[in-house]
Amino acid sequence: MDVIRVNGPARLAGEVTVVGAKNSALKLMAAALLASGRTELTNVPQITDVMIMAEVLRRLGCDVEISGDRVVIDTPVELSGHADYDLVRRLRASINVLGPLLTRRGYAKVAHPGGDVIGTRGLDMHVAGLARMGARITGEHGYVIAEAERLHGTTIWLDFPSVGATENILMAAVRAKGTTVIDNAAREPEVVDICAMLTAMGAKIEGAGTSTLTIHGVDELRPVSHRTIGDRIIAGTWAFGAAMTGGDVTVHGVPAGYLDVALDKLTTAGAQVDRFSDGFRVRMSQRPRAVDMVTLPYPGLATDLLPMAIGLASVADGVSLITENVFDGRFMFINEMSRLGADIRTDGHHAVVRGRERLSGAPVRATDIRAGAGLVLAGLCADGVTEVTDVAHIDRGYPDFVAQLRSLGAPVERLTVPDEPDPFARLSPG
Repeated sequence: MDVIRVNGPARLAGEVTVVGAKNSALKLMAAALLASGRTELTNVPQITDVMIMAEVLRRLGCDVEISGDRVVIDTPVELSGHADYDLVRRLRASINVLGPLLTRRGYAKVAHPGGDVIGTRGLDMHVAGLARMGARITGEHGYVIAEAERLHGTTIWLDFPSVGATENILMAAVRAKGTTVIDNAAREPEVVDICAMLTAMGAKIEGAGTSTLTIHGVDELRPVSHRTIGDRIIAGTWAFGAAMTGGDVTVHGVPAGYLDVALDKLTTAGAQVDRFSDGFRVRMSQRPRAVDMVTLPYPGLATDLLPMAIGLASVADGVSLITENVFDGRFMFINEMSRLGADIRTDGHHAVVRGRERLSGAPVRATDIRAGAGLVLAGLCADGVTEVTDVAHIDRGYPDFVAQLRSLGAPVERLTVPDEPDPFARLSPG
């Protein structure tokens, strides 16, 4: 079992360059299914989820090569339409092969996806949107099965600006017959990134970055080379880490505009934030002030930064109200924060956090990707040793996380420790 051990307290200081966005790269890999031939993606993060998605594509018939931050996908003329359960259950983003497979070959059988357990994330909007475009969709034995001779354009209203549903419908619509309009579409930079790649492939898309996407279907797309945008969630992690630890961190590789709300909140908390062309600098010379925060779809505060917001509030001067509006299971990690001495009370989707000057090191468990990173940062604000287990979650979203922390001066190490024996193993029933 691997653990990340933090010897606190410590501050983060230095410069760090952010790699490509996990939440973009995985969808760009799915988009490669839309055109036969050789697609090249660069600035792709070296994380577990990319390896899983590569294997999903291989089993669909693609040849996938990964070298450093470069992924080359050779998509055949004839694709399989079956995305295996054993892989798809490990990766939420794998559901995004549904739209490309359906519009490309008229048939897709995709297992219900897995990924982080952070709340109810149904496929209702994905399915409803594709059905409005003429797909016949059924479900059996844990699979979504979709069929259509050719999808047709229509107007689709999303009840919520879901990133996954927007991207799946978008990728299905680029080769549908006629014009598709997606109202209340997600506006995240990752959606803009996939629109940029699809446009380079020959798609006709209007309104990228707005709440209305208009897609004029084309008969064929071509493979392209595309550079993935920087990961704003990793950038935000370092920004909050600097503010939590009284540090001074300069982040390169992500426009500050991707994090306007988060950086404004850090400024309100007392940090000095300097913005420049390819990043920003966050400096905190005092104990953070308490700040209320609310997660919302982009351009609001990203739900993936909620663990970091809770961490900041836990060491702030005063009481903060943190509200989660996107995923109903985001607060699962709060029990782990409480082990570190954080004073947190939850009521529905609200958390009241009374800041303490210092937390206390303890063994904790990562419950998802972002919670794991947030717990490590909280360990930097704690007296003594904090050991974070289940760090495979962190590997899914943060390449070289420990190495980057150490480059910023954090006394952090990754260790392999033996699994603890089951104390009840030798007890017989009765």
